[in-house]
Amino acid sequence: QVQVVESGGGSVQPGGSLRLSCAVSGYGSTPAQLCIGWFRQAPGRGREGIATIDMTSRTTYEESVKDRFTISRDSDGKTFTLQMNNLRPEDTGVYYCAARTGYYCDTSRTFTFWGQGTQVTISS
Repeated sequence: QVQVVESGGGSVQPGGSLRLSCAVSGYGSTPAQLCIGWFRQAPGRGREGIATIDMTSRTTYEESVKDRFTISRDSDGKTFTLQMNNLRPEDTGVYYCAARTGYYCDTSRTFTFWGQGTQVTISS
């Protein structure tokens, strides 16, 4: 069974930074077309795609986080990071990591495996 586990959430002031990690396990071998996505959801809002990365390190970003957030993968191909800088109150929400396989890798695609989420709170 494939498992996805997020960690690193917390509370910071506006302008601060957080680093989220996503650990993926359960694949017999890491698929060449593995795609990892980060999503978030705040009360009163639907789920919002944030960023994706594939195994060639190609990335996509939602416009609201571009130039502030960076998604990357570790050399083991199973650990992924979302570095979040210059955080704003509107970045507050539960952040989810998800995995899928396929040629396409962006947040509009269907992701098969999801983590349970980690809370990120930005406030003064």
